[in-house]
Amino acid sequence: MKLKTLLVLLILFFSKGILKSEIRLPKLISDGMVLQRNADVKIWGWASPGEKVTLVFLDQNHTTVADDSGNWKISLSNLQAGGGFQMKIKGENTIEIKDIYIGDVWICSGQSNMETTMERVSPLYPDEIANCENPNIRQFYVPRTFNFQQPQEDISGGQWVAAHPKSIHRFSAVAYFFALELHQKYQVPIGLINTALGGSPAEAWLSEEALKAFPDYYKEAVKFKDDKLIKKIRQEDQSRSGNWYKKLEETDAGYKGTHWKSTNLETSDWQTMEIPGYWADGPLGQLNGSLWFRKDVNVPKSMIGKEVKLLLGRIVDADSTFVNGTFVGNITYQYPPRRYTIPPGVLKEGKNTITIRVVNNSGRGGFFTDKPYVMQTATESIDLKGPWQYKVGAKMDPLASQTFIRFKPLGLYNAMIAPFLNYRIKGVIWYQGESNVRAPVEYDELFPALIRNWRKEWRQGDFPFLYVQLANFLKAEEHPMESSWARLREAQTKALAEPNTGMAVTIDIGEWNDIHPLNKKDVGKRLASQLKNMHLRKKGWFILVQCINP
Repeated sequence: MKLKTLLVLLILFFSKGILKSEIRLPKLISDGMVLQRNADVKIWGWASPGEKVTLVFLDQNHTTVADDSGNWKISLSNLQAGGGFQMKIKGENTIEIKDIYIGDVWICSGQSNMETTMERVSPLYPDEIANCENPNIRQFYVPRTFNFQQPQEDISGGQWVAAHPKSIHRFSAVAYFFALELHQKYQVPIGLINTALGGSPAEAWLSEEALKAFPDYYKEAVKFKDDKLIKKIRQEDQSRSGNWYKKLEETDAGYKGTHWKSTNLETSDWQTMEIPGYWADGPLGQLNGSLWFRKDVNVPKSMIGKEVKLLLGRIVDADSTFVNGTFVGNITYQYPPRRYTIPPGVLKEGKNTITIRVVNNSGRGGFFTDKPYVMQTATESIDLKGPWQYKVGAKMDPLASQTFIRFKPLGLYNAMIAPFLNYRIKGVIWYQGESNVRAPVEYDELFPALIRNWRKEWRQGDFPFLYVQLANFLKAEEHPMESSWARLREAQTKALAEPNTGMAVTIDIGEWNDIHPLNKKDVGKRLASQLKNMHLRKKGWFILVQCINP
């Protein structure tokens, strides 16, 4: 009986503990956060139903009671710009939030050109990175995920991080330079909520209600509410890709016998190819699988013992690179620049061998032109362009593309926008469109719908929505012709008919052979200039839009 009584008491004790709920906050409301100045700001969270919640901030007490579902919110008003504040939220437990700043908060969204980090563009901006320390510029990096079931209340993680040489490399480059320009102009803290995802189309960022105006997209969004379907597609994709790469590794001649990375390799039967270039333009034609490339380089004594960089432009698709048989780096997809550091002791005076294994699973494989291919120190460089030896390691059938589930309609809105709708913002900066050039006419309606959708869901009027028009990309043609890129730029221009919008033109600062141009400083500055002159520009651009589409 005593044992039974003890068990009952333990059950009651732990049940009571389970039922008792402590105050919880969204991940965004945390140390280092930036709150919007000169506006009604909401602080919200969860607690036990009926639990009293007290918020202490700037010497003022605010009190509320959690509703029957455990939700609570408190409004703060007339916050003035500044920093280094603390907030206490008390209920059954107490939470302290430190290092709070008040200024302007911006949602930074779109696809890869918004997501592109300061790390990617760092060779262009060494001084800016070295001198970036500034507690007044802060970024919150949102976890990249999707949800087709319902809008999320919160996200899985994330933290506010101030600009510093040790942290700046993960900042969105466009967003950072935008924030820097605004901070220098207005001298207030700037908060950046980095919620962009590379490759994402506009329809992935629309709410379920907004998608109903686009029946095909709405139907697809409903289809992917089926978790079993998602699981099945993922398994099929993983199996197909896994089998392809397994066969490639098993059949690659470069791994049989003497490894082709070896410096002591007989290469009399290897062919030559000019790099940069694409092997589809030569005798190999359209070939998928693996190719090995080799080049002997004469390195002077003056470069030995110094930090040596190996720049190999961009390679389609994946590369594994060796110097004198030593692995120096690899990248698994085509877009990032290849920038490798050769480990100390690897180079020697005289002949050195660079070996690159390139894997291309579909399309045209090769080396992007108009990119740097060089071995260099701070003072010397060796040009690597010109003839390279090559040999086919394995010839494969093309690998069918994976199903990019995360890009399906609705998923990104639910997971990466909905959790922030209670958070007061100054506005949005948006860099996207590359993934919609497949249907540029549709963008006439799709993009304005997104702007209106976000403004409606945030419930704070027509906040500034600043966006980047697509930069120049692809080779210029000798004669006028139809262009889906030009047509999408026209759609972006038409969107200026929406109130409080601004468009940064970048047709002059792109790269014809790179969908991710590195000049992000001018993009950020041009976005900032749209805000500075919005009222005057809005009138002038409205006339232009009326002329384009009377």
